[in-house]
Amino acid sequence: MANKRSYDDGCAAAHALDLVGERWALLVVRELLLGPKRFSDLETDLPQISPNVLSTRLKDLEQIGVLIRRKLPAPAASKVYDLSEWGRELEPILMGLGRWGARSRAHPRQAPVTVATLITAMKTMFYPPAAEGFAIRLDLKVGDDVFEARVENAQLEIGRATGPRTQPDAVLEADVSTLAGLALGGGSMQEALEAGTLKITGDEQVAERYLGLFRMPEPAPVLEQSKTLERAARNRPARATKLVNPKLVSSV
Repeated sequence: MANKRSYDDGCAAAHALDLVGERWALLVVRELLLGPKRFSDLETDLPQISPNVLSTRLKDLEQIGVLIRRKLPAPAASKVYDLSEWGRELEPILMGLGRWGARSRAHPRQAPVTVATLITAMKTMFYPPAAEGFAIRLDLKVGDDVFEARVENAQLEIGRATGPRTQPDAVLEADVSTLAGLALGGGSMQEALEAGTLKITGDEQVAERYLGLFRMPEPAPVLEQSKTLERAARNRPARATKLVNPKLVSSV
């Protein structure tokens, strides 16, 4: 951090960017929102980051107090990284950035997303009016990860399933891309069931209602200059920029 460049600006927002504005820093925070992880876990979740850069970001975030490094109790005894209380205050900021970024017509919606992205996106795109009069407890199984979602009083709480629990109203089991497409991309639950990419245990109506609780924001307006550039791009197939479908899933 000593040699890190600074905006040297008295604005607190500029100082926040000094702290967490480096490439990959906020994505590391995003992955830790689901709980502590080992270095190897973060390498798996962020395959595009090099080990050296990941190590540097972790050291930087630890030095400024955004995360802490600790050792799990036996028998695991692994060293893990976890967000500090102050670090967790970045969650609503990430959600706000995600909602803002989802409005971009250039957003790469076909790019892969992580489990942390999916869960954060569900929190971000939850639409309270759609949950009026709806109270359920539902499990989401994504590989070895199990998350518990509770909807009550038009509010959503979702996090890792822990400890003894009663039977949920429904259990949805699928990979990340399938669940993201169903909840945030307008995918068909019935088609996913028929294709075998989704498995539901329990009340299918509850599962379908849950998947309908999320709304993507409207795309940002396109200025006339941007429209001209888009038309020009379409006239140059070899260099054209592929326009994305705004209804597809948002990553956060």
